[in-house]
Amino acid sequence: MAVAGCGTHTALITDRDGASVSPVQTLTEVEWTRVLDDTSTARIVVNPDGDCCDRLGQVRAWRHWLNIWRGRDPVWSGPILQAEWSRGQMEVWAADVLAVLDRRVPHADITFGDTDLVNVADWLITDGFAPDDPGHSIEVVGKTGVRGGREYRRNIGQTGDHLRDLAENGLDYTAVGSRILLLPETYPVTVGRLTDADLPEGLIVAEDGTALATRWIVAGKEGTDGDSDIIGDAGGPDPYYGLVERYVEQTTISTTLAARSAAASRLRASLPVPVVVDTQEVSISPEAAVQIPTLVPGWCLDVTTQVTCRPLSQRLKITGVKVTETGGTDSTPGSESVQVQVAVTGAESATGALGVV
Repeated sequence: MAVAGCGTHTALITDRDGASVSPVQTLTEVEWTRVLDDTSTARIVVNPDGDCCDRLGQVRAWRHWLNIWRGRDPVWSGPILQAEWSRGQMEVWAADVLAVLDRRVPHADITFGDTDLVNVADWLITDGFAPDDPGHSIEVVGKTGVRGGREYRRNIGQTGDHLRDLAENGLDYTAVGSRILLLPETYPVTVGRLTDADLPEGLIVAEDGTALATRWIVAGKEGTDGDSDIIGDAGGPDPYYGLVERYVEQTTISTTLAARSAAASRLRASLPVPVVVDTQEVSISPEAAVQIPTLVPGWCLDVTTQVTCRPLSQRLKITGVKVTETGGTDSTPGSESVQVQVAVTGAESATGALGVV
């Protein structure tokens, strides 16, 4: 059985065309994350020596990319956003490939009719990178089942913001290296199991009541020349929670069907009250039945815990991963720490996975 193990990290800085700029020797700190429906970050601290110092002095933000391995597995890659040099030390901050889309806009007018959100996201990403592509690929894991009905105008809005809007309505996405993964928010595939023994220092089980809604109203683009505004809704009074209504405007939605589909998707994600499990900045045990490179947001973990007053045994979606390694000092040994955040929403409840205890 595969287990988490204890990882050792290495790093390489490359040019945006892929050529090596500098190996990163004497790493003293490494931190990398993976995030659902947003841009992840990484950070390293290095004590350069010899000609490595000269090469690291040539590193430039946005021109160069940080690449991180855990053992032999590539786990993170993205453009460097900030670098700081001090005596005997260099610190680098980077974001994944999705950060590029936060600096791009739509380059053409386009209107989508009755199409899946995955197809809309695919176009946004492809169009965003088209004029100048530092290297990316798109992997469609599965369709969302949510109708697209979207309209975009050339030079209006950041592409990254348009992608995040889709993620509010049934699409999940994440970046692993240069790959951008697109999948439905109800994707049920699990990559491992965690129990209380795998989280020896504890965890938090929390309900997020601020996310509850029993009825959603989604307003699309405004009507023109006497046409009606685009509005869709889903839900109503709930026998347990009563009536909690939420309203949102998304002007890129161009059809009533798409507005209704978006409302239904938001309802699935906000009813019942979402439950979040957080490992409190505590590392997963090296003996846990998971492999760290496969902890990808959008996939699931089967989590069983009995240590709080809110016992839980359910298949939960990974929403965030954070891995850190310190090189230690003469008196304090270095170590790796792996934290994972998982959540159950209405979408996961609909899959009927394991159920709450």
